[in-house]
Formats: sequence, structure tokens, C-alpha cells
Amino acid sequence: MERIAAIEDPYQLLRVATERLNAAQQEVTELSRLRRRVIQELHAQGMSYAQIAKEAGLTRGRIHQIRHTGPAPEGAFFGQGTITLITPLKREARQARPVVAVEDVAAAKRLEDLARGFDLAVELEHVPLGGDVNLNRPNLVVICGPRLSTVMGELYERDPVLEWVKQDVWTLHDTRTDERYRSGSDDEPARPIDYAYLGRLPRPDGAGHVLVFTGIHPQGTLGVVRLLQTELAALWGQVADKPFSTVVSTEYEPESGEPVKVELASPLYRHEEG
Repeated sequence: MERIAAIEDPYQLLRVATERLNAAQQEVTELSRLRRRVIQELHAQGMSYAQIAKEAGLTRGRIHQIRHTGPAPEGAFFGQGTITLITPLKREARQARPVVAVEDVAAAKRLEDLARGFDLAVELEHVPLGGDVNLNRPNLVVICGPRLSTVMGELYERDPVLEWVKQDVWTLHDTRTDERYRSGSDDEPARPIDYAYLGRLPRPDGAGHVLVFTGIHPQGTLGVVRLLQTELAALWGQVADKPFSTVVSTEYEPESGEPVKVELASPLYRHEEG
């Protein structure tokens, strides 16, 4: 406060004060989320609200209030504070211009709305043509597969269980069960079902993780977003902010491509379990 108040240039003072206020508000939000998370975890372990209040030096009413107000803990599934949501640019077939697929735009918008509902700020970026994206940053959510980015392909190779395989078409291979997931749109006759990868993988620099997902085709990507919209609390309860991966199955309406049934097709693999 003293440092900012001492700034003589009024415009610089306004800018610095606004930046500090935004940072402070994010910190308050994340501390509130963390506090609510700890209370929920202690209660799930068998402690009553009265016991938690006594140990924490707070009233039972205050503990109960914290438990039911503030940002939900499962929002931390995406990250903390400000998350960066990245979607790929693709080259237009006829004029070779960089474009974003309609399905990716829809997926990003739905995910952005979901994250903002958990009091997270969202910044949007694109994986550029050529696929060179910096993954060594905190709070990244990347919607992109190995086909459009070598960097992303190398990231997916860090998964100890699931792998992308390109033969006549792209498939997902579960190395534990030897199950292979192939999109129904690549079959003859075509079927309205797609599969997608969802996981949290180590950053290339080893200093954090990246949340990544993508369908074999765009319908699978929309299916992952639907799963996150409806089952985020359950996912958070099983993997929290730890590394994991799974295959998501999406049955969709053939005309619109919108999901009609979404579920996990493979086990939910927690990577720290080996």
C-alpha cells in the first residue's frame, strides 16, 4: 500500500493499484477454495463440523458457513487463479488460411463458461500452425492432439498407459488392457460414436502438469467437455490435481454432432499408482 500510494504519476498509480487489486482478489478466491476443500476433506475422513471448529479455533457455525459458500474445490481441477485455454489453428483446405474448427470454438466457449463458474479467470490462446506451443507454464488446459502438433505428440508420449497410434486412421491404445479405441466415423458403415483422450501430464520441464484432451474427431472433444460439465466433482474426487489419464466415449447426434451419451470407456488411471 505504501509503495503504491507513493507513486507520483496518477496513471501509473491507477494501473499498478488495479493490477495489485486483481492479484489480491485472485488470492482471496484461491484461499477460500482451499479452506473449503480442507473442511470437506476432514469431514469426509469422519470428523464432525464441531470437531473441526474446535481444532481450528472457529465456531461450528463459521465452519458450516465456509463449507457451503465460496468457490467449489473441484474448480482446482483446471488450475488456480487464471487458466490459459489453448485450442489449435488448422489450415483451411481451399485457401490455406489459418482457421479454428467450429467444434473447437464451441468446446472452448463451453469450457470457458464452466471455468468462470468456478471463479477462475480464463485467457484464450491458439496452438499456431506448425504446432510449436510453450507448455512450460502453469494452469494450462490444451485442446489439441498429436496430429496438429509434434510438441503435443511428445507430451502424450509421457503417458505411461495410453498411447496414440496412427495406422490407416488414428486410434487410442490402452497398453494395460490392449484395448484399441477406434472412432465409429472411420468404420464402414459409419457409426455415431467417437473416443477422446483426457489426462493431466507432466510438463516438458518437469515443473508442473498440463491438462489435455482431444477427440479422435471433433465430436469426441465435445464429449469431454460434456463430461466435465456433468461429472467434474466425481473426477476431482478421484484424481484431484494429480496426473491421470482416461478414454472418454461419446455417442452423438449424427446431424449436429452434439453428445447424447458420454461415459468413461477405459479405467481412470492415476499415474502415481504405477
